[in-house]
Amino acid sequence: MSFLYFLQELRNPVTDAIFSVVTLLGEEAFFLLIALLIFWCVDKKNGYYLLTVSFVGLTVNQWLKLLCRIPRPWVLDPEFHIVESAREAATGYSFPSGHTQNAVNTFGSIARFTRNRPLRIICIVIIPIVALSRMYLGVHTPADVIVSLVIGGILIFAMYPLMQRALQKPSTMYAVIGVLIAMAVAFVLYAELYPFPADIDLSNLASGRKNAWTILGCAVAMLIVYTLDIRLLHFQTAAPMPAQAVKLVLGAALTVAIKSLLKAPLLAICNDHPAAHAVRYFLVVLFAAGIWPATFPLWTRLFSRRARSS
Repeated sequence: MSFLYFLQELRNPVTDAIFSVVTLLGEEAFFLLIALLIFWCVDKKNGYYLLTVSFVGLTVNQWLKLLCRIPRPWVLDPEFHIVESAREAATGYSFPSGHTQNAVNTFGSIARFTRNRPLRIICIVIIPIVALSRMYLGVHTPADVIVSLVIGGILIFAMYPLMQRALQKPSTMYAVIGVLIAMAVAFVLYAELYPFPADIDLSNLASGRKNAWTILGCAVAMLIVYTLDIRLLHFQTAAPMPAQAVKLVLGAALTVAIKSLLKAPLLAICNDHPAAHAVRYFLVVLFAAGIWPATFPLWTRLFSRRARSS
């Protein structure tokens, strides 16, 4: 806590605003945008690598949150104050840091596979800045972010050669996805069935269960979309620039719309059970990685024809 108090003394409106923006780079929305950009428009194989690292990292991160159940810094020390704008996104237990994990997964994966040296340097620099932002805002301790950095770093380097082999051999890729699903099922069973102490923070437990079901939905969807891709779609990421813009902008808008609009009705159907999030994210991933890519040849033909006619 002494380091957090040190950062607290440095706060001012300008740096508060800067770090409030920086920390957004570790949020789900930003990860989703980057993942879609890579998967749809840059390199599908590296997209699978990024998604797999992220799913495994998120599973480990969220499981540790429920396993360790360490409260947020302002709960550990009621005298400590956070930057209030960061409170809303600081859900679940504190250890380890989810935002830092997302940043490592996203930017670390890009730094690992890109051959663009300036881009690699930028990605590497972003990671510790996001980690610092979580401590500056007062929502995580140094232990929270360091463990997330270590987990992410291990996964990035361990899974890169594995995924390179897996994407050349479907049986290996199916084994990887099978492990993802098994991890997700185990996490759901732990979150739902483990006899947690009676004094557990119910909101943090609810957050953990929501994330467990979300990961399961994503993992099962990944099995479906990978099968669709190798057996039917074989979609290509290369396309004329106008087609790339349509793929990304319209596709991202539709993906976010599905994600947002399905939440309330699915929760109502499921009587607010977190399994609704499994269904919702299953449909989001199915659309983003299976249904929307089926339209890519249409955009490529359309804009290629326009380019020739002009």
